[in-house]
Amino acid sequence: MTEDRAIGILKEKLSMNNTSQFTKEKLLEIHEKMLLLRRFEEKAGQLYGMGMIGGFCHLYIGQEAVALGIEYAADKKDSIITSYRDHGFILARGSDPEAVMAELMGKATGCSKGKGGSMHIFDVEKRFFGGHGIVGAQVPLGTGIGFSFKYRKEPQVSITLFGDGAVNQGQVYEAFNMARLWNLPVLYVIENNEYSMGTPLSRACSTTDLWRRGQSFDIPGEQVDGMDFFAVYDSVKQALDYIRAGNGPMILEMKTYRYKGHSMSDPAKYRTKDEVDTFKHRDPIDQIKQILIAEHKVDEDTLKATDKRIRQEMVDIVTRCEQVPLPEPRELYTDVYI
Repeated sequence: MTEDRAIGILKEKLSMNNTSQFTKEKLLEIHEKMLLLRRFEEKAGQLYGMGMIGGFCHLYIGQEAVALGIEYAADKKDSIITSYRDHGFILARGSDPEAVMAELMGKATGCSKGKGGSMHIFDVEKRFFGGHGIVGAQVPLGTGIGFSFKYRKEPQVSITLFGDGAVNQGQVYEAFNMARLWNLPVLYVIENNEYSMGTPLSRACSTTDLWRRGQSFDIPGEQVDGMDFFAVYDSVKQALDYIRAGNGPMILEMKTYRYKGHSMSDPAKYRTKDEVDTFKHRDPIDQIKQILIAEHKVDEDTLKATDKRIRQEMVDIVTRCEQVPLPEPRELYTDVYI
C-alpha cells in the first residue's frame, strides 16, 4: 500500500466528533477515566510540592485524549512503551492507581517496587513497558518489541510513543529504517505538545510537520488533533488495521498540549497565559462532558458527583500509601538483570 493510499484511508475514516459509535455508558466511562488521569496528576503535583514525591515528575495534564484514545482503539495484547511523561498511559492501561501512586512515592508496593519512581513505571501484565528517562531511548526498544511480534508470528502491534523533543535523536531514525526494512508491526506516535522542555518546536525543528519524518524511509504518516479523543481513536484504529494487515510501520503525530511545565521544576514562563488558555478552551475532558450533556442529556450534577468521588479516591490512595514502608535495602540488588 502506498503512503498516499494509507493517508487517504485515514482521512476517509477520520471524523473530528464521530460519537455515534460510543454509547452513553461508554462515554460516561471515558469521561470517568479522563477524570482519573487528571485528578491523579493534580494530586501527584501536590505531593511533589510537599516533598512526598522525589526525583523528577512530568505531568500529563492536558494530554489525556491521546492516552485514552489510543487505549480504546488498541487491543489489550498490543504493547505500549513511552517516555518519562508516562503516568497517563499506565493508568489508561488499567493499572492500579494505588500501585502507581506508591511508585511515585517510592514505596515498596509500587508497580516498580518503589525503585523506578515517576520516570520508570512498568506493568508487564498490562503490556506496558515503561516509562523511560533517556530521550528517545524507548523508540528502538519499541521497535524491538515489534520485531518480537513478527518473529513469533503474533498479531500484536508495538505502540511506541515519543515526544517532539525526541524526533531529532539519531536512534529514532535508525529504528525507523529497521522497522521499514523488516516491515515490523510498529505504530510510532509522536506526542507533539509544542515544546521540547522550554524550546518551541519552530526553534528546534527545520520542519514542523513531524509525521513527515518517516517519508525518507517510506513510512506513511498522518497528523491528528490530539486534543480530541474521537480523532485520536479513529486515527489509531485505522492505523492499527493498516499495520495488522502486514503493511509495516506507520507514524501518527498527535498535536496536543501540556498545561503544566515540562517537569515540576519548570515554571513555564516561556509561554503566555493566552496561549495556554487557547488550548484549555479545547480541553479533552470538557469536550466529552459537553457531548454527554448535549447529546445524552446527562445531568451535570451526575458528572460532578463522579468528579468528587474520584478526588476522594485520590485522597484515600495517598493516605494508604503513606502507611506503606520504603523498599528494603536488599532491593538495591534485585531485578538488576532480568
